Amino acid sequence: MKIIVTGVAGFVGSNLAAALLREGHIVEGIDNFSFGAPRTIEPLRAHPNFHFFEADVRDPATLTAIPGDAVVHLASQKIPRYTNALRTLNDNSRMTANVVDKCVKDGIKMVFASTSDVYGKNPHPPFSEESNLVLGPTTVKRWAYATSKIYSEQYIIANHDEHGLEYTIMRFFGSYGPNQNLTWWGGPQSVFIQNTLEGKMIDLHGDGQQTRTFTFVEDTVQGVMKCIFHPNSRNEIFNIANHPDEEVTIRDLAFLIHELMLGKDTEPNVRFIPYETFGKYEDVRRRVPDISKAMNMLDFNPQYSLREGLKRTIEWQRAINKQIAG
Repeated sequence: MKIIVTGVAGFVGSNLAAALLREGHIVEGIDNFSFGAPRTIEPLRAHPNFHFFEADVRDPATLTAIPGDAVVHLASQKIPRYTNALRTLNDNSRMTANVVDKCVKDGIKMVFASTSDVYGKNPHPPFSEESNLVLGPTTVKRWAYATSKIYSEQYIIANHDEHGLEYTIMRFFGSYGPNQNLTWWGGPQSVFIQNTLEGKMIDLHGDGQQTRTFTFVEDTVQGVMKCIFHPNSRNEIFNIANHPDEEVTIRDLAFLIHELMLGKDTEPNVRFIPYETFGKYEDVRRRVPDISKAMNMLDFNPQYSLREGLKRTIEWQRAINKQIAG
């Protein structure tokens, strides 16, 4: 099949493209390098089935000229922790509308990357696909990202109802691994590894007792591949995540990374940063998935524990730092 991947130079996009090529598919990759890095797709450029377009999905003309059998829409603006929420809302809604329009007109499937952030402040984990989506007040810009994804999900489903759009919606939980962004855009594990490599203090936001369930990228990609090709994925929503017993506090994540990189003889040098530092900000206390639907319907089965995934990620991040240093 010919698969169009938006955000192909990003973290999940570059790993997905490599997996699709290994399976014999053609990848039509789109990225404007606003957050993705050219180095992530450099190994793919010589592959005869990889075609790259440096372009912007916010422009509807970008998609019009590229034929395909399905679009995997990964390009996105994330949580506006350090920026204004307007770009997150505008860009995500505009890109979703353009991809939906492309898929409706061409009669092809849309596979959409949503987020576990849509579960927001729901106090009853683990979260299934039918769990309530509970966001904080609109005066807190942190919720702009979840709002944009909820709107996109609703927009996709409405176009299914009105125009027969075939879709699969994926709610990612904390993906990490090779090709992740080395800043906070890539998640706390990325920054903790980077700070440890550079001998810097590790900043823990809040009290560090908030929990997440992190998913190694190879397991995320396994889930995306199931959502593209498995017949049971049609017009469904799936949590794509690690097993719920891998839930970890952010403090324990920092300590685990320190142990894997520097051993148990010393403790990490950490400091706690109040949320007030970010302005009016709210965090989620627990983020735990129920993945039984994906396991039962798609035969999805995550393979990597957090410890094993972090070992592989640390090895990659050490190597990429040497490469960047030249």
